[in-house]
Amino acid sequence: MAEDTKQHIRIHVYDQDFDIAVRPQDEPLYRRAAKFITERYNKYAEMFKGHKSDHTIALMTLIDIALLYEMEVDKNDPAFQNPTKPIGAFYTEEEAKRLMAENPGRVYREDAGRGWRQMVASPKPLDIVERESILNLLDHEFIVIACGGGGIPVVKDADGDYSGVDAVIDKDFASAKLAELVGADYLFILTAVDRVCINFGRPDQKELMEMSVDEAREYAAQGQFAPGSMLPKVEAAISFAESGAGRRAVIASLEKAPLAMKGESGTAIYSK
Repeated sequence: MAEDTKQHIRIHVYDQDFDIAVRPQDEPLYRRAAKFITERYNKYAEMFKGHKSDHTIALMTLIDIALLYEMEVDKNDPAFQNPTKPIGAFYTEEEAKRLMAENPGRVYREDAGRGWRQMVASPKPLDIVERESILNLLDHEFIVIACGGGGIPVVKDADGDYSGVDAVIDKDFASAKLAELVGADYLFILTAVDRVCINFGRPDQKELMEMSVDEAREYAAQGQFAPGSMLPKVEAAISFAESGAGRRAVIASLEKAPLAMKGESGTAIYSK
């Protein structure tokens, strides 16, 4: 983006002024962002001033803002017909059935022997509503934390307006969509194991250094990857690898992330 297409503006964030260069059409976005950040900081300062340091309050503000990105989903996504993601408190069977009777649109199911919980859909993300904000921040060399927790699921109506829906966006698919939209060449999905394995937990367990998307799909069809664990990571990796030429996803452990970035750990997923 050429510098001569930008204008210099001054924005006020909390108790400081900043001079920045932005495109004319982006000025309202930055002024709204500055106002929003200041409001969030003031909220935490009012609650914790004198009890927490200014640095901690600033970090709390950043975390709050990082979790506010909205993920557009399709209101007709098949996932809405089969809610599978547990949220909220645990209930007895009697309490859950009473809640379903009082709220016919809600679904409660038994969750791993621990009680009954509300189940919501986990639709695939189509777009990040604030993606232009993310791209603008990247253009200005900010490190952006986005889509924490999967983002806030929303649907778009005929007028282009968004409204929230009861759903949970899978964090791996949210990360894949984010990486796709910012034009990343690599997506690193960090987890608790060094590499993806087939025949996991068996004597013939085998670590995979790399696999094509076709091989990954075949292993998934064989049931090699556990649902709710490795399967969504592999599916998200496939989605990203197929989203653009030359893109690769790497599934690796957090502990060995530096090695994974050098190709010395992790499992690479690529499209032929």
